[in-house]
Amino acid sequence: MSVTLLGKKIGMTRVYTDAGVSVPVTVLEVGPCVVTQIKTKETDGYDAVQIGWGEIKPRNSTIPMIGHDVKAGASPLRHHREFRVAEGKAADFTLGQTLTVKDLAGTLYVDVVGTSKGKGFQGTMKRWNFKGLFASHGTERKHRSPGSIGSLCSNRGFGGGLKKGKKMSGHMGAEQVTVRNLDVVRVDEERNLLLVKGPIAGANNGFVEVRPSVRLYKSKAAKVAKAAAGK
Repeated sequence: MSVTLLGKKIGMTRVYTDAGVSVPVTVLEVGPCVVTQIKTKETDGYDAVQIGWGEIKPRNSTIPMIGHDVKAGASPLRHHREFRVAEGKAADFTLGQTLTVKDLAGTLYVDVVGTSKGKGFQGTMKRWNFKGLFASHGTERKHRSPGSIGSLCSNRGFGGGLKKGKKMSGHMGAEQVTVRNLDVVRVDEERNLLLVKGPIAGANNGFVEVRPSVRLYKSKAAKVAKAAAGK
């Protein structure tokens, strides 16, 4: 069965292959997650499984969420997410079931959803990689300014203002970022650790969501097909 798991980013390190090649990996602590709700087409209009992760003190939760988790036999949980399953496949899960990194065994590639580091309010050069104005004589203290924006307004500056989507200064970072098709390098079932090749958005100890890759690149799809044919 295809599952989604919740966890946190531990940090980055490296592992060595049998050939002595250094592989940069991100270490994720994934699960254990508790199935807190099972949705079916008859009751909710679609089939899905809701999971929770991260125990918290009851005073940091709410009465409705505490009661919701108690129905699954779990203590109050900090994070809740759901993932869709094929029609009729929700019956493969049970309320209160524990999902661990073992359920990702055999998965070659995963997608990891994280929250990028917040950068605060930034100018256009850092936020959008603008080159800035000329650094020659005549440019006074405006080297990092975005330049003129009046050409995107209506006639003589009256009317609706700037065109939507204009790249300007503003809040940068703290956005949901999905990194696709990461190679699963190692699974440590005893410590609930998952090692994936490459970087993941967010700071250490940041919340992440891990799922089997939804849409594979062609080269990796061929490897998955080859592995499936060899079984």
